[in-house]
Amino acid sequence: MPIVAQSTETTDWVSRFADEVIEESERRAPGKPVVVASGLSPSGPIHLGNLREVMTPHLVADEIRRRGRQVRHLISWDDYDRYRKVPKGIDGVDEEAWTEHIGKPLTSVPAPKGSPYPNWAEHFKAAMIESLAQLGVEFDGISQTEQYTSGAYREQILHAMRHRHDIDAILDQYRTKKAPKKQQQKAADEAELEAEEGSGAASEDDGSSGSAGYFPYKPYCGGCGKDLTTVTSYDDDSTELAYTCTACGFAETVRLSEFNRGKLVWKVDWPMRWAYEGVIFEPSGVDHSSPGSSFQVGGQIVGIFGGKQPIGPMYAFVGISGMAKMSSSRGGVPTPGDALKIMEPQLLRWLYARRRPNQSFKIAFDQEIQRLYDEWDKLAAKVSDGSALPGDVAAYSRAVGTAAGELPATPRPLPYRTLASVADITAGHEDQALRILSELDPEQPLATLDEVRPRYDRAEAWINTHVPADQRTIVRDEPDADLLKSLDEASQQSVRLLLDGLADHWSLDGLTHLVYGVPKVQAGFAADATPKELPPEIKTAQRTFFALLYHLLVGRDTGPRLPTLLLAVGQDRVRRLLGE
Repeated sequence: MPIVAQSTETTDWVSRFADEVIEESERRAPGKPVVVASGLSPSGPIHLGNLREVMTPHLVADEIRRRGRQVRHLISWDDYDRYRKVPKGIDGVDEEAWTEHIGKPLTSVPAPKGSPYPNWAEHFKAAMIESLAQLGVEFDGISQTEQYTSGAYREQILHAMRHRHDIDAILDQYRTKKAPKKQQQKAADEAELEAEEGSGAASEDDGSSGSAGYFPYKPYCGGCGKDLTTVTSYDDDSTELAYTCTACGFAETVRLSEFNRGKLVWKVDWPMRWAYEGVIFEPSGVDHSSPGSSFQVGGQIVGIFGGKQPIGPMYAFVGISGMAKMSSSRGGVPTPGDALKIMEPQLLRWLYARRRPNQSFKIAFDQEIQRLYDEWDKLAAKVSDGSALPGDVAAYSRAVGTAAGELPATPRPLPYRTLASVADITAGHEDQALRILSELDPEQPLATLDEVRPRYDRAEAWINTHVPADQRTIVRDEPDADLLKSLDEASQQSVRLLLDGLADHWSLDGLTHLVYGVPKVQAGFAADATPKELPPEIKTAQRTFFALLYHLLVGRDTGPRLPTLLLAVGQDRVRRLLGE
Protein backbone atom coordinates (compact mmCIF):
# COMPACT_ATOMS: atom_id res chain seq x y z
CA MET A 1 0.00 0.00 0.00
CA PRO A 2 1.20 3.55 -0.60
CA ILE A 3 2.40 5.76 2.21
CA VAL A 4 -0.68 7.32 3.79
CA ALA A 5 -0.55 11.09 4.22
CA GLN A 6 -2.58 12.19 7.22
CA SER A 7 -3.67 15.81 7.41
CA THR A 8 -2.37 16.15 10.96
CA GLU A 9 1.16 15.26 9.87
CA THR A 10 1.52 17.18 6.65
CA THR A 11 1.08 20.69 5.37
CA ASP A 12 0.28 19.85 1.78
CA TRP A 13 -2.56 21.60 -0.05
CA VAL A 14 -4.45 18.36 -0.70
CA SER A 15 -4.92 17.60 3.00
CA ARG A 16 -6.04 21.14 3.74
CA PHE A 17 -8.70 21.01 1.01
CA ALA A 18 -9.80 17.55 2.17
CA ASP A 19 -10.36 18.91 5.67
CA GLU A 20 -12.43 21.78 4.30
CA VAL A 21 -14.44 19.62 1.91
CA ILE A 22 -15.30 17.02 4.56
CA GLU A 23 -16.44 19.73 6.94
CA GLU A 24 -18.57 21.41 4.27
CA SER A 25 -20.07 18.09 3.17
CA GLU A 26 -21.13 17.32 6.72
CA ARG A 27 -22.87 20.69 6.87
CA ARG A 28 -24.69 20.32 3.54
CA ALA A 29 -25.33 16.59 3.28
CA PRO A 30 -24.49 14.79 6.54
CA GLY A 31 -23.97 11.07 6.20
CA LYS A 32 -23.89 11.11 2.41
CA PRO A 33 -20.89 10.48 0.14
CA VAL A 34 -18.77 13.55 -0.54
CA VAL A 35 -19.23 14.76 -4.13
CA VAL A 36 -16.39 16.38 -6.08
CA ALA A 37 -16.62 17.21 -9.75
CA SER A 38 -14.75 17.96 -12.96
CA GLY A 39 -16.01 18.98 -16.36
CA LEU A 40 -14.35 18.22 -19.70
CA SER A 41 -15.43 19.18 -23.19
CA PRO A 42 -14.31 16.68 -25.86
CA SER A 43 -14.26 19.43 -28.49
CA GLY A 44 -10.78 18.32 -29.56
CA PRO A 45 -7.71 16.76 -27.96
CA ILE A 46 -8.10 16.99 -24.17
CA HIS A 47 -4.73 18.40 -23.23
CA LEU A 48 -2.49 18.58 -20.18
CA GLY A 49 -4.01 21.89 -19.11
CA ASN A 50 -7.44 20.24 -19.00
CA LEU A 51 -5.93 17.44 -16.91
CA ARG A 52 -5.59 19.84 -13.98
CA GLU A 53 -9.39 20.10 -13.99
CA VAL A 54 -9.38 16.37 -13.16
CA MET A 55 -6.25 15.92 -11.05
CA THR A 56 -7.12 18.64 -8.54
CA PRO A 57 -10.41 17.05 -7.38
CA HIS A 58 -8.99 13.55 -7.88
CA LEU A 59 -6.21 14.17 -5.38
CA VAL A 60 -8.65 15.63 -2.86
CA ALA A 61 -11.12 12.78 -3.39
CA ASP A 62 -8.34 10.23 -2.97
CA GLU A 63 -7.24 11.81 0.30
CA ILE A 64 -10.83 11.59 1.55
CA ARG A 65 -10.93 7.89 0.54
CA ARG A 66 -7.67 7.30 2.42
CA ARG A 67 -9.46 8.54 5.52
CA GLY A 68 -12.09 5.85 5.08
CA ARG A 69 -14.91 8.07 3.80
CA GLN A 70 -17.12 7.56 0.78
CA VAL A 71 -16.59 9.99 -2.06
CA ARG A 72 -17.77 10.31 -5.67
CA HIS A 73 -15.63 12.05 -8.28
CA LEU A 74 -17.94 13.04 -11.11
CA ILE A 75 -16.56 13.85 -14.52
CA SER A 76 -19.16 15.56 -16.66
CA TRP A 77 -18.41 15.02 -20.32
CA ASP A 78 -19.77 18.18 -21.92
CA ASP A 79 -20.45 16.30 -25.12
CA TYR A 80 -23.75 18.11 -25.73
CA ASP A 81 -21.92 21.42 -26.13
CA ARG A 82 -21.93 23.02 -29.55
CA TYR A 83 -19.10 22.31 -31.99
CA ARG A 84 -17.49 25.74 -32.09
CA LYS A 85 -14.60 25.41 -34.52
CA VAL A 86 -12.50 22.83 -36.31
CA PRO A 87 -9.27 22.19 -34.39
CA LYS A 88 -6.13 22.40 -36.46
CA GLY A 89 -3.79 19.50 -37.04
CA ILE A 90 -6.25 16.63 -36.43
CA ASP A 91 -5.49 13.56 -38.56
CA GLY A 92 -8.44 12.47 -40.67
CA VAL A 93 -10.15 15.88 -40.55
CA ASP A 94 -10.59 18.14 -43.54
CA GLU A 95 -11.13 21.61 -42.10
CA GLU A 96 -13.46 22.73 -44.87
CA ALA A 97 -15.59 19.58 -44.72
CA TRP A 98 -15.97 19.65 -40.93
CA THR A 99 -16.83 23.37 -40.87
CA GLU A 100 -20.36 22.45 -41.97
CA HIS A 101 -20.92 20.82 -38.57
CA ILE A 102 -20.24 23.95 -36.51
CA GLY A 103 -23.22 24.57 -34.25
CA LYS A 104 -24.19 20.90 -33.82
CA PRO A 105 -23.77 18.95 -30.55
CA LEU A 106 -20.36 17.33 -30.33
CA THR A 107 -22.01 13.91 -30.33
CA SER A 108 -23.64 14.74 -33.70
CA VAL A 109 -20.34 15.56 -35.39
CA PRO A 110 -18.61 12.71 -37.29
CA ALA A 111 -15.44 11.32 -35.78
CA PRO A 112 -12.19 11.90 -37.71
CA LYS A 113 -11.83 9.56 -40.68
CA GLY A 114 -10.52 6.15 -39.68
CA SER A 115 -11.66 6.45 -36.08
CA PRO A 116 -13.41 3.42 -34.55
CA TYR A 117 -15.68 5.69 -32.51
CA PRO A 118 -19.22 6.73 -33.51
CA ASN A 119 -18.78 10.50 -33.20
CA TRP A 120 -16.42 13.38 -32.49
CA ALA A 121 -16.99 13.44 -28.73
CA GLU A 122 -16.48 9.71 -28.21
CA HIS A 123 -13.27 9.83 -30.25
CA PHE A 124 -11.64 12.38 -27.96
CA LYS A 125 -13.19 11.02 -24.75
CA ALA A 126 -11.65 7.59 -25.39
CA ALA A 127 -8.06 8.83 -25.31
CA MET A 128 -8.64 10.68 -22.06
CA ILE A 129 -10.37 7.72 -20.42
CA GLU A 130 -7.39 5.52 -21.28
CA SER A 131 -4.97 8.05 -19.79
CA LEU A 132 -7.01 8.40 -16.60
CA ALA A 133 -6.92 4.64 -16.16
CA GLN A 134 -3.11 4.67 -16.38
CA LEU A 135 -3.02 7.52 -13.86
CA GLY A 136 -5.18 5.63 -11.37
CA VAL A 137 -8.02 8.17 -11.47
CA GLU A 138 -11.29 6.67 -10.22
CA PHE A 139 -14.38 8.55 -11.44
CA ASP A 140 -18.03 8.36 -12.42
CA GLY A 141 -18.49 9.64 -15.96
CA ILE A 142 -21.66 11.51 -16.92
CA SER A 143 -22.52 12.18 -20.56
CA GLN A 144 -24.42 15.44 -20.84
CA THR A 145 -25.83 14.24 -24.16
CA GLU A 146 -27.43 11.31 -22.32
CA GLN A 147 -28.64 13.55 -19.50
CA TYR A 148 -30.31 16.08 -21.76
CA THR A 149 -31.71 13.73 -24.42
CA SER A 150 -33.13 11.35 -21.79
CA GLY A 151 -35.05 14.15 -20.10
CA ALA A 152 -33.10 13.82 -16.85
CA TYR A 153 -32.93 17.60 -16.50
CA ARG A 154 -36.51 18.32 -17.62
CA GLU A 155 -37.67 19.75 -14.29
CA GLN A 156 -34.50 21.86 -14.00
CA ILE A 157 -35.06 23.25 -17.51
CA LEU A 158 -38.68 24.13 -16.81
CA HIS A 159 -37.63 25.71 -13.50
CA ALA A 160 -35.01 27.82 -15.26
CA MET A 161 -37.55 28.97 -17.82
CA ARG A 162 -40.00 29.96 -15.08
CA HIS A 163 -37.23 31.96 -13.42
CA ARG A 164 -35.76 33.38 -16.62
CA HIS A 165 -36.32 36.97 -15.48
CA ASP A 166 -34.36 36.34 -12.27
CA ILE A 167 -31.52 34.74 -14.25
CA ASP A 168 -31.54 37.58 -16.75
CA ALA A 169 -31.30 40.12 -13.93
CA ILE A 170 -28.20 38.39 -12.53
CA LEU A 171 -26.53 38.23 -15.93
CA ASP A 172 -27.46 41.83 -16.62
CA GLN A 173 -25.36 42.99 -13.66
CA TYR A 174 -22.32 42.00 -15.69
CA ARG A 175 -23.56 42.89 -19.16
CA THR A 176 -24.03 46.55 -18.26
CA LYS A 177 -20.58 47.09 -16.77
CA LYS A 178 -18.38 49.18 -19.03
CA ALA A 179 -14.77 48.25 -18.56
CA PRO A 180 -11.75 50.04 -20.05
CA LYS A 181 -10.74 48.74 -23.47
CA LYS A 182 -7.82 46.73 -22.12
CA GLN A 183 -10.11 44.97 -19.63
CA GLN A 184 -12.70 44.40 -22.35
CA GLN A 185 -10.06 42.73 -24.51
CA LYS A 186 -8.86 40.63 -21.58
CA ALA A 187 -12.44 39.56 -20.86
CA ALA A 188 -12.93 38.68 -24.53
CA ASP A 189 -9.74 36.62 -24.52
CA GLU A 190 -10.83 34.82 -21.35
CA ALA A 191 -14.28 34.16 -22.78
CA GLU A 192 -12.66 32.68 -25.89
CA LEU A 193 -10.48 30.42 -23.76
CA GLU A 194 -13.44 29.54 -21.55
CA ALA A 195 -15.31 28.42 -24.62
CA GLU A 196 -12.39 26.33 -25.88
CA GLU A 197 -10.83 24.86 -22.79
CA GLY A 198 -13.48 22.65 -21.33
CA SER A 199 -16.75 23.29 -19.61
CA GLY A 200 -17.72 26.70 -20.78
CA ALA A 201 -18.78 28.98 -23.52
CA ALA A 202 -18.26 32.56 -24.48
CA SER A 203 -20.58 35.41 -23.59
CA GLU A 204 -22.94 34.77 -26.51
CA ASP A 205 -24.06 31.67 -24.61
CA ASP A 206 -25.74 33.75 -21.89
CA GLY A 207 -28.97 32.85 -23.67
CA SER A 208 -31.47 33.99 -26.29
CA SER A 209 -32.50 37.63 -26.14
CA GLY A 210 -34.92 38.82 -28.78
CA SER A 211 -38.25 40.55 -29.14
CA ALA A 212 -39.84 37.83 -26.98
CA GLY A 213 -37.39 38.48 -24.11
CA TYR A 214 -34.60 36.49 -22.52
CA PHE A 215 -34.52 32.67 -22.43
CA PRO A 216 -31.79 30.54 -20.76
CA TYR A 217 -32.43 27.63 -23.13
CA LYS A 218 -31.40 26.88 -26.69
CA PRO A 219 -33.03 24.21 -28.85
CA TYR A 220 -30.99 22.35 -31.41
CA CYS A 221 -32.72 22.87 -34.75
CA GLY A 222 -35.00 20.09 -35.99
CA GLY A 223 -33.93 20.91 -39.56
CA CYS A 224 -30.15 21.30 -39.61
CA GLY A 225 -29.34 20.12 -36.07
CA LYS A 226 -27.50 23.33 -35.13
CA ASP A 227 -28.01 25.67 -32.19
CA LEU A 228 -28.31 28.83 -34.31
CA THR A 229 -31.84 29.19 -33.04
CA THR A 230 -33.88 31.96 -31.45
CA VAL A 231 -36.78 31.32 -29.11
CA THR A 232 -39.70 33.45 -30.36
CA SER A 233 -42.28 32.61 -27.69
CA TYR A 234 -42.79 30.52 -24.59
CA ASP A 235 -45.83 29.82 -22.41
CA ASP A 236 -45.13 28.80 -18.81
CA ASP A 237 -48.44 27.04 -18.33
CA SER A 238 -48.48 24.88 -21.46
CA THR A 239 -44.65 24.88 -21.87
CA GLU A 240 -45.20 25.57 -25.59
CA LEU A 241 -41.97 26.93 -27.05
CA ALA A 242 -41.58 28.31 -30.56
CA TYR A 243 -38.23 28.87 -32.22
CA THR A 244 -36.72 29.67 -35.59
CA CYS A 245 -33.34 28.73 -37.00
CA THR A 246 -31.22 31.49 -38.53
CA ALA A 247 -29.05 28.91 -40.32
CA CYS A 248 -31.66 27.03 -42.35
CA GLY A 249 -34.93 28.89 -41.71
CA PHE A 250 -36.59 25.94 -40.01
CA ALA A 251 -39.25 26.82 -37.40
CA GLU A 252 -41.42 24.75 -35.10
CA THR A 253 -43.44 24.84 -31.90
CA VAL A 254 -42.82 22.16 -29.27
CA ARG A 255 -43.86 21.36 -25.72
CA LEU A 256 -40.77 21.80 -23.57
CA SER A 257 -42.21 19.35 -21.05
CA GLU A 258 -41.76 16.65 -23.71
CA PHE A 259 -38.89 18.05 -25.81
CA ASN A 260 -35.33 16.73 -25.31
CA ARG A 261 -33.35 18.33 -28.16
CA GLY A 262 -31.78 21.35 -26.52
CA LYS A 263 -29.90 22.49 -23.44
CA LEU A 264 -29.55 25.24 -20.89
CA VAL A 265 -26.94 27.80 -21.83
CA TRP A 266 -23.62 27.26 -20.14
CA LYS A 267 -23.78 29.93 -17.44
CA VAL A 268 -27.06 28.42 -16.27
CA ASP A 269 -26.24 24.78 -17.01
CA TRP A 270 -23.18 24.66 -14.74
CA PRO A 271 -24.85 25.96 -11.54
CA MET A 272 -27.89 23.81 -12.29
CA ARG A 273 -25.63 20.77 -12.17
CA TRP A 274 -24.01 21.89 -8.91
CA ALA A 275 -27.45 21.81 -7.32
CA TYR A 276 -28.60 18.64 -9.14
CA GLU A 277 -25.51 16.60 -8.16
CA GLY A 278 -24.89 18.19 -4.76
CA VAL A 279 -21.31 19.11 -5.69
CA ILE A 280 -19.16 20.16 -2.72
CA PHE A 281 -15.82 20.70 -4.48
CA GLU A 282 -15.06 21.71 -8.06
CA PRO A 283 -12.08 23.81 -9.18
CA SER A 284 -12.13 26.24 -12.07
CA GLY A 285 -9.46 27.66 -14.33
CA VAL A 286 -8.42 31.29 -14.28
CA ASP A 287 -10.47 31.72 -17.47
CA HIS A 288 -13.61 30.82 -15.48
CA SER A 289 -12.88 33.04 -12.50
CA SER A 290 -12.82 36.62 -13.78
CA PRO A 291 -15.76 38.98 -13.08
CA GLY A 292 -18.76 37.95 -15.17
CA SER A 293 -17.36 34.53 -16.03
CA SER A 294 -19.07 31.21 -15.45
CA PHE A 295 -17.90 30.42 -11.92
CA GLN A 296 -18.57 33.91 -10.59
CA VAL A 297 -22.02 34.23 -12.16
CA GLY A 298 -22.85 30.63 -11.30
CA GLY A 299 -22.34 31.41 -7.63
CA GLN A 300 -25.43 33.62 -7.82
CA ILE A 301 -27.52 31.55 -10.22
CA VAL A 302 -27.10 28.31 -8.24
CA GLY A 303 -29.42 29.70 -5.56
CA ILE A 304 -32.28 29.75 -8.07
CA PHE A 305 -31.97 25.96 -8.20
CA GLY A 306 -31.85 25.65 -4.42
CA GLY A 307 -28.16 24.81 -4.30
CA LYS A 308 -24.86 26.30 -3.14
CA GLN A 309 -21.70 27.06 -5.02
CA PRO A 310 -18.98 24.43 -4.47
CA ILE A 311 -15.71 25.14 -2.78
CA GLY A 312 -13.78 26.03 -5.88
CA PRO A 313 -10.10 26.91 -5.96
CA MET A 314 -8.87 28.69 -9.05
CA TYR A 315 -6.19 26.68 -10.82
CA ALA A 316 -3.43 28.21 -12.91
CA PHE A 317 -2.42 27.22 -16.40
CA VAL A 318 -0.13 24.30 -17.18
CA GLY A 319 2.55 24.98 -19.77
CA ILE A 320 4.85 22.85 -21.87
CA SER A 321 8.59 23.47 -22.13
CA GLY A 322 9.12 25.51 -25.28
CA MET A 323 5.41 26.00 -26.02
CA ALA A 324 2.90 28.79 -25.42
CA LYS A 325 -0.33 28.45 -23.44
CA MET A 326 -2.38 25.49 -24.62
CA SER A 327 -5.63 25.69 -26.53
CA SER A 328 -7.53 22.67 -27.86
CA SER A 329 -8.78 24.41 -30.98
CA ARG A 330 -5.37 25.73 -32.03
CA GLY A 331 -3.77 22.38 -32.67
CA GLY A 332 -0.48 20.77 -31.67
CA VAL A 333 -1.29 20.53 -27.97
CA PRO A 334 0.21 17.65 -25.97
CA THR A 335 -2.34 15.42 -24.29
CA PRO A 336 -1.99 13.23 -21.17
CA GLY A 337 -1.56 10.31 -23.57
CA ASP A 338 1.38 12.09 -25.21
CA ALA A 339 2.98 12.68 -21.81
CA LEU A 340 2.46 9.07 -20.73
CA LYS A 341 4.36 7.88 -23.79
CA ILE A 342 7.53 9.49 -22.44
CA MET A 343 7.04 9.45 -18.66
CA GLU A 344 5.65 7.06 -16.09
CA PRO A 345 2.27 7.84 -14.51
CA GLN A 346 3.93 8.43 -11.14
CA LEU A 347 6.00 11.34 -12.47
CA LEU A 348 3.01 12.95 -14.17
CA ARG A 349 0.89 12.61 -11.01
CA TRP A 350 3.71 14.16 -8.98
CA LEU A 351 3.87 17.24 -11.20
CA TYR A 352 0.22 17.98 -10.39
CA ALA A 353 0.40 16.93 -6.72
CA ARG A 354 3.43 18.96 -5.66
CA ARG A 355 2.12 22.36 -6.79
CA ARG A 356 -0.83 24.19 -5.25
CA PRO A 357 -3.67 24.69 -7.75
CA ASN A 358 -2.94 28.41 -8.07
CA GLN A 359 0.69 27.75 -9.00
CA SER A 360 1.46 27.38 -12.68
CA PHE A 361 4.04 24.85 -13.80
CA LYS A 362 5.46 23.32 -16.96
CA ILE A 363 5.61 19.76 -18.19
CA ALA A 364 8.81 18.93 -20.01
CA PHE A 365 8.91 17.32 -23.42
CA ASP A 366 12.45 18.61 -24.06
CA GLN A 367 15.77 17.91 -22.31
CA GLU A 368 14.26 19.21 -19.06
CA ILE A 369 12.53 15.85 -18.61
CA GLN A 370 15.88 14.35 -17.62
CA ARG A 371 16.31 16.90 -14.83
CA LEU A 372 12.75 16.28 -13.63
CA TYR A 373 13.43 12.55 -13.43
CA ASP A 374 16.67 13.20 -11.50
CA GLU A 375 14.65 15.31 -9.04
CA TRP A 376 12.00 12.60 -8.74
CA ASP A 377 14.59 9.87 -8.07
CA LYS A 378 16.29 12.03 -5.42
CA LEU A 379 12.93 12.50 -3.72
CA ALA A 380 12.31 8.74 -3.79
CA ALA A 381 15.68 8.19 -2.10
CA LYS A 382 14.90 10.78 0.58
CA VAL A 383 11.51 9.24 1.26
CA SER A 384 13.16 5.84 1.53
CA ASP A 385 15.80 6.97 4.05
CA GLY A 386 13.40 9.15 6.04
CA SER A 387 15.05 12.51 5.26
CA ALA A 388 12.25 14.01 3.11
CA LEU A 389 10.12 16.86 4.43
CA PRO A 390 6.50 16.00 5.36
CA GLY A 391 5.00 17.95 2.45
CA ASP A 392 7.33 16.21 0.02
CA VAL A 393 6.46 12.82 1.49
CA ALA A 394 2.77 13.61 1.00
CA ALA A 395 3.28 14.61 -2.65
CA TYR A 396 5.34 11.47 -3.25
CA SER A 397 2.67 9.28 -1.66
CA ARG A 398 -0.03 10.81 -3.86
CA ALA A 399 2.15 10.23 -6.92
CA VAL A 400 3.06 6.58 -6.43
CA GLY A 401 -0.43 5.37 -5.66
CA THR A 402 -3.99 5.95 -4.53
CA ALA A 403 -6.18 4.76 -1.69
CA ALA A 404 -6.66 1.57 -3.71
CA GLY A 405 -2.94 0.76 -3.76
CA GLU A 406 0.30 1.55 -5.54
CA LEU A 407 0.48 2.07 -9.30
CA PRO A 408 2.57 -0.45 -11.29
CA ALA A 409 6.20 0.68 -11.15
CA THR A 410 9.55 -0.07 -12.80
CA PRO A 411 11.29 -2.79 -10.72
CA ARG A 412 14.76 -1.27 -11.16
CA PRO A 413 14.33 2.47 -11.84
CA LEU A 414 17.70 3.29 -13.39
CA PRO A 415 18.33 6.99 -14.13
CA TYR A 416 16.14 8.20 -17.00
CA ARG A 417 19.04 10.05 -18.64
CA THR A 418 21.08 6.84 -18.64
CA LEU A 419 18.26 4.86 -20.22
CA ALA A 420 17.70 7.61 -22.78
CA SER A 421 21.39 7.60 -23.69
CA VAL A 422 21.40 3.84 -24.11
CA ALA A 423 18.24 3.94 -26.22
CA ASP A 424 19.79 6.70 -28.32
CA ILE A 425 23.07 4.89 -28.93
CA THR A 426 21.59 1.45 -29.59
CA ALA A 427 18.83 2.75 -31.91
CA GLY A 428 16.29 0.08 -30.97
CA HIS A 429 18.60 -2.93 -30.70
CA GLU A 430 17.39 -4.51 -27.47
CA ASP A 431 20.24 -7.01 -27.22
CA GLN A 432 22.76 -4.18 -27.32
CA ALA A 433 20.74 -2.18 -24.79
CA LEU A 434 20.66 -5.16 -22.42
CA ARG A 435 24.44 -5.68 -22.82
CA ILE A 436 25.16 -2.07 -21.89
CA LEU A 437 22.69 -1.88 -19.01
CA SER A 438 23.92 -5.19 -17.55
CA GLU A 439 27.43 -3.68 -17.37
CA LEU A 440 26.31 -0.63 -15.38
CA ASP A 441 26.55 -2.55 -12.10
CA PRO A 442 28.65 -5.72 -12.50
CA GLU A 443 27.70 -6.86 -8.97
CA GLN A 444 23.98 -6.82 -9.85
CA PRO A 445 23.84 -7.33 -13.61
CA LEU A 446 20.54 -6.79 -15.36
CA ALA A 447 19.03 -10.08 -16.51
CA THR A 448 16.29 -8.72 -18.76
CA LEU A 449 15.02 -5.37 -20.03
CA ASP A 450 11.75 -6.09 -18.23
CA GLU A 451 13.52 -5.08 -15.02
CA VAL A 452 13.83 -1.51 -16.30
CA ARG A 453 10.43 -1.31 -17.94
CA PRO A 454 8.27 0.70 -18.39
CA ARG A 455 10.82 3.46 -17.70
CA TYR A 456 13.15 2.25 -20.45
CA ASP A 457 10.30 2.25 -22.99
CA ARG A 458 9.37 5.82 -21.99
CA ALA A 459 12.96 6.99 -22.38
CA GLU A 460 13.25 5.28 -25.76
CA ALA A 461 10.00 6.92 -26.91
CA TRP A 462 11.31 10.33 -25.82
CA ILE A 463 14.51 9.83 -27.79
CA ASN A 464 12.62 8.72 -30.90
CA THR A 465 9.93 11.41 -30.85
CA HIS A 466 11.30 14.50 -29.11
CA VAL A 467 15.05 14.61 -29.79
CA PRO A 468 15.86 16.21 -33.16
CA ALA A 469 17.76 14.06 -35.64
CA ASP A 470 20.78 16.36 -35.55
CA GLN A 471 21.04 15.80 -31.78
CA ARG A 472 20.94 12.00 -31.96
CA THR A 473 24.15 10.12 -31.21
CA ILE A 474 25.89 8.35 -34.08
CA VAL A 475 29.11 6.59 -33.12
CA ARG A 476 31.94 6.79 -35.66
CA ASP A 477 32.51 3.79 -37.86
CA GLU A 478 36.21 4.53 -38.24
CA PRO A 479 38.79 6.42 -36.15
CA ASP A 480 39.31 10.10 -36.94
CA ALA A 481 42.87 9.62 -38.21
CA ASP A 482 43.49 13.32 -38.87
CA LEU A 483 42.42 14.35 -35.38
CA LEU A 484 44.48 11.59 -33.76
CA LYS A 485 47.59 12.69 -35.70
CA SER A 486 47.10 16.32 -34.66
CA LEU A 487 46.98 15.66 -30.91
CA ASP A 488 49.65 17.33 -28.82
CA GLU A 489 51.61 15.42 -26.21
CA ALA A 490 49.28 16.31 -23.33
CA SER A 491 46.21 15.17 -25.26
CA GLN A 492 47.90 11.94 -26.28
CA GLN A 493 48.79 11.32 -22.64
CA SER A 494 45.18 11.89 -21.50
CA VAL A 495 43.89 9.39 -24.06
CA ARG A 496 46.55 6.87 -22.99
CA LEU A 497 45.61 7.24 -19.29
CA LEU A 498 41.97 6.55 -20.18
CA LEU A 499 42.83 3.48 -22.28
CA ASP A 500 45.11 2.08 -19.58
CA GLY A 501 42.30 2.30 -17.01
CA LEU A 502 39.40 0.96 -19.10
CA ALA A 503 39.63 -2.71 -18.14
CA ASP A 504 39.81 -2.05 -14.39
CA HIS A 505 37.03 0.56 -14.41
CA TRP A 506 34.47 -1.04 -16.76
CA SER A 507 31.27 -0.14 -14.91
CA LEU A 508 29.20 3.02 -14.70
CA ASP A 509 30.72 4.13 -11.40
CA GLY A 510 34.20 3.01 -12.41
CA LEU A 511 34.17 4.87 -15.72
CA THR A 512 32.76 7.98 -14.02
CA HIS A 513 35.71 7.91 -11.64
CA LEU A 514 38.12 7.31 -14.54
CA VAL A 515 37.00 10.04 -16.96
CA TYR A 516 36.88 12.68 -14.22
CA GLY A 517 40.16 11.45 -12.76
CA VAL A 518 42.36 11.59 -15.88
CA PRO A 519 42.76 15.43 -15.90
CA LYS A 520 43.44 15.35 -12.15
CA VAL A 521 46.22 12.78 -12.52
CA GLN A 522 47.73 14.72 -15.42
CA ALA A 523 47.88 17.80 -13.21
CA GLY A 524 49.63 15.88 -10.43
CA PHE A 525 46.67 15.24 -8.15
CA ALA A 526 45.10 12.01 -6.96
CA ALA A 527 42.28 10.65 -9.12
CA ASP A 528 39.92 10.77 -6.15
CA ALA A 529 40.81 14.33 -5.09
CA THR A 530 37.71 16.35 -4.18
CA PRO A 531 36.82 19.69 -5.83
CA LYS A 532 37.87 21.53 -2.66
CA GLU A 533 41.37 20.10 -3.06
CA LEU A 534 41.70 21.16 -6.70
CA PRO A 535 42.45 24.47 -8.41
CA PRO A 536 39.70 25.96 -10.66
CA GLU A 537 41.61 25.18 -13.85
CA ILE A 538 40.99 21.45 -13.33
CA LYS A 539 37.37 21.96 -14.37
CA THR A 540 38.53 23.60 -17.58
CA ALA A 541 40.90 20.70 -18.23
CA GLN A 542 38.06 18.23 -17.67
CA ARG A 543 35.79 20.02 -20.15
CA THR A 544 38.60 20.05 -22.74
CA PHE A 545 39.24 16.34 -22.21
CA PHE A 546 35.54 15.49 -22.49
CA ALA A 547 35.20 17.47 -25.73
CA LEU A 548 38.17 15.59 -27.19
CA LEU A 549 36.62 12.22 -26.35
CA TYR A 550 33.26 13.25 -27.85
CA HIS A 551 35.00 14.29 -31.10
CA LEU A 552 36.89 11.02 -31.28
CA LEU A 553 33.83 8.89 -30.54
CA VAL A 554 30.84 10.72 -32.09
CA GLY A 555 32.29 13.66 -34.03
CA ARG A 556 30.67 16.36 -31.85
CA ASP A 557 31.53 18.59 -28.89
CA THR A 558 28.88 16.99 -26.68
CA GLY A 559 26.79 13.86 -26.35
CA PRO A 560 25.42 11.44 -23.75
CA ARG A 561 27.25 11.23 -20.44
CA LEU A 562 30.69 9.83 -21.23
CA PRO A 563 30.57 6.81 -18.87
CA THR A 564 27.30 5.70 -20.48
CA LEU A 565 28.64 6.40 -23.96
CA LEU A 566 31.80 4.36 -23.33
CA LEU A 567 29.78 1.39 -22.07
CA ALA A 568 27.48 1.67 -25.07
CA VAL A 569 30.30 1.75 -27.59
CA GLY A 570 31.99 -1.25 -25.98
CA GLN A 571 35.57 -1.64 -24.83
CA ASP A 572 37.03 -3.02 -28.06
CA ARG A 573 35.46 -0.34 -30.24
CA VAL A 574 36.48 2.43 -27.82
CA ARG A 575 40.07 1.29 -28.03
CA ARG A 576 39.96 1.25 -31.82
CA LEU A 577 38.35 4.72 -32.11
CA LEU A 578 40.86 6.18 -29.65
CA GLY A 579 43.72 4.95 -31.79
CA GLU A 580 45.00 1.95 -29.88
